[in-house]
Amino acid sequence: MVDHESDTSAGTAVADADGIDRRGAVGVASDGTLARVRTGAAELTGALRRVAEHVLSDPEAAARATIVELAERSGTSPATVTRFCRAMGFDGYADLRLGIAVETGRARSAGWTVDIGREIQPGDPLERVLEQIIAADTRAMHDTAALLDLTEVERAAVAIAGAERVNIFGASGSALVGEEMQFSLHRIGVAAWAWNDVHSGLAAAALLRPGDVALGISHSGQTREAIEMLAEGGSRGATTIALTGFRRSPLAELADIVLLTASQATTFRPDALSARHPQLVVLDLLYIAVAQRTHDRAHAAFRRTAQAVDGHKAAREASA
Repeated sequence: MVDHESDTSAGTAVADADGIDRRGAVGVASDGTLARVRTGAAELTGALRRVAEHVLSDPEAAARATIVELAERSGTSPATVTRFCRAMGFDGYADLRLGIAVETGRARSAGWTVDIGREIQPGDPLERVLEQIIAADTRAMHDTAALLDLTEVERAAVAIAGAERVNIFGASGSALVGEEMQFSLHRIGVAAWAWNDVHSGLAAAALLRPGDVALGISHSGQTREAIEMLAEGGSRGATTIALTGFRRSPLAELADIVLLTASQATTFRPDALSARHPQLVVLDLLYIAVAQRTHDRAHAAFRRTAQAVDGHKAAREASA
């Protein structure tokens, strides 16, 4: 069965903190703490996962709790909480508490926490639904900014700016995101193609060469089509980039460069759907970074493409 972006977990279960990939270690305690816990929870099992779930269910209470209290409330032990902190990249429980406290305080002052995690009910007025969506998307954007490694964005931009061909691969909703990126790159003169059919995508990937770029998009990182197409491009020597929500996913493991996004699910908008806006923001950042590095060429191409379609815009009526 092919995964069409419906699976929201990375699929790789981790039972021991010592086995966690430390590439996502937190540099500043207050920067994206809950985003890292939310992303890392999908890779944990057993007692470690119970600690993560308890922290996410009530971050403010977790920030006030002692290590013994958090262990009791999550049905674990202080040693397990310590292992959990190591898994999230913290030196100890004090660092984790500080990060959560600063982040929840900032979120409360910005008004993000009012609707986060609240289910949308059939009878909710549209005003309430709109507030819920905005709150969820705002949190997802900030979480993405905290998770995103700008050094990786820089590397991706340099690779795309110097590539002769850029192939973008994705299935289902990720394909729509890929088409947006292809359109943007095309407008500034970058030879880019977006592929959502696995047969056509594999054929295109097989023609890539060293110096070209293959970009695979999948929130779960488990979509078989995206994995196969990115792997084929990588086998031909192309620089591979993964845009995903899970660092330890199969798609990310294939890639030379990993761009991480966060999501905040709501009713009728599971992770794979709620990830679209953060994905578009990251790709827009990447597009601008490419345009900066090819400024003269990009500016000239954008001007020519704008002039080419200008005649098809509806004429404005002359003002009276």
